Amino acid sequence: MSLVVSFTCRRYPAPLPVPAWARTRLNNAQVDLLIDSARAEDAPALARTILAAWLETYPDQDAGISEAWIRAHRGDVVTSEGIAQWQGFIEEVERQPGRRFCRVVRNGGEIVGLLCGQRAESVSLGPMYMRQEAQGRGIGRQLMAAFLAWADDELISLWVTAYNERAISFYKHYGFEDTGERHLWRDRLPNIRMTRPAGGGQRGAKP
Repeated sequence: MSLVVSFTCRRYPAPLPVPAWARTRLNNAQVDLLIDSARAEDAPALARTILAAWLETYPDQDAGISEAWIRAHRGDVVTSEGIAQWQGFIEEVERQPGRRFCRVVRNGGEIVGLLCGQRAESVSLGPMYMRQEAQGRGIGRQLMAAFLAWADDELISLWVTAYNERAISFYKHYGFEDTGERHLWRDRLPNIRMTRPAGGGQRGAKP
């Protein structure tokens, strides 16, 4: 689940603008959420969000995943090297909008969610993280709608933690299917591979 970033000197057009609907804020008495393009200066906040989302989502006694294990294996995301890696990826998004994708969810000055992806031989989705405070408000659906529009009905693949039933159900809603492929990240965290066929599959053709 580590993000591998490649670099190129080729110049690409300016990033595609965030759709107007994605700039609409979701308001209630507690939150004020906004989907926006990631910016290079967001890298430190984005890294903190990733670690916080891991700590909220992945501790599982049966799988042997504790908060201490997460900090040992994912804490590097908030180091200077981890932040620099994310800054580089965001800069790649700006240079190569057809090959890199990254949207963040802002709550005031704080980032509370993100969805990124890449296009090579096929499209890969991930990472996608949402802090608990932003869940259940429809913002994930808007993020996915933006990503699927970018993916343009191509084959999409992703990895998801096997016991993250909420995420698996979410992806199935959009036509992703379990391929049967399994992987233990760092020899412990169980992940399953899901794909969405070109054209959207049998389910979830419409966000």
